[in-house]
Amino acid sequence: MIIDLPRFIAEERAHWTRLESILDKLESEPEHRLDLAGLKSFHLLYERTSADLAKVATFASEPELLRYLESLVARAYGEIHETRDKAHRLAPRNWLLRTLPQTFRRRVGAFWLAVAITLLGCGFGGIAIQFDSEAREVLMPFGHAQQDPRERVATEESADKDRLEGQKSQFSAWLMTHNIRVSVFTFGLGITFGLGTIIMLFFNGAVLGAVAVDYVLAGETQFLLGWLLPHGVVEIPAILIAGQAGLVLARALIGSARPVGVRERLREASADLVTLIAGVAILLVWAGIVEAFLSQYHEPFVPYWLKIAFGIVELCVLGGFLAFAGRAKAA
Repeated sequence: MIIDLPRFIAEERAHWTRLESILDKLESEPEHRLDLAGLKSFHLLYERTSADLAKVATFASEPELLRYLESLVARAYGEIHETRDKAHRLAPRNWLLRTLPQTFRRRVGAFWLAVAITLLGCGFGGIAIQFDSEAREVLMPFGHAQQDPRERVATEESADKDRLEGQKSQFSAWLMTHNIRVSVFTFGLGITFGLGTIIMLFFNGAVLGAVAVDYVLAGETQFLLGWLLPHGVVEIPAILIAGQAGLVLARALIGSARPVGVRERLREASADLVTLIAGVAILLVWAGIVEAFLSQYHEPFVPYWLKIAFGIVELCVLGGFLAFAGRAKAA
């Protein structure tokens, strides 16, 4: 075949560019749908570019043009013969704003069960710390909790320098990795048919209840709220969602009234489990940043009312996101 290559390229480039722009839009916006006229135009451009590729393939001296047309045809072929729902393609924004909250609501029964187990633990820890003098050593095995609350508050409020100066990023990273590790462990214990997940949720609740009651009885409620709320209103729900995922895993293992094998139940739950635990990781990254850069600073550095207000705003935003995000488009 003999063709005038410069003239051929000049005449056909507009069609290639048009096809490329359509492909870019389809790939960058997974939810975009072409109307009937757009589909016809797309198919005609695909056929024309395929024919052009066949012509250019005879010119060994044009490798770059050949690779460009091969890429266009391959991308168009993939779009035409795609069988998966485009909503399932990788789309971080769509996943965050729709898939994550929708998955949370679809499995919300397991979340409320995780909340109930944690509250039982809180009640147990609060009662134990109030009536058992030895409970402190068992339920408060970490740092400041081993101090008398009044002593800790006095120490924190009398500090005249930034004790985390130059170490905030390191401390924040440690918090993130530690909390994510604990949450993944809580989720993974769902493999014990939920027993391990239940124990972890109950124990975390017991520690939280013991710390809260200890500070309240010492008259340091304001300090407690200013210390825990900024990061706790995100960190605690994240751990509860990890427990939710663990309970969903347990339910898949135990089964239900439907006569479906365990492999099929795990396959059905796998996407939801991955979504939930990925959401937990995102929440804990934020909680780690807030705890390192805000929660550890008290009056006179940062007013308690400001920290409490910040925590309340966070709680409202997170609650609204989980409850309402993605509803309109889902409908």
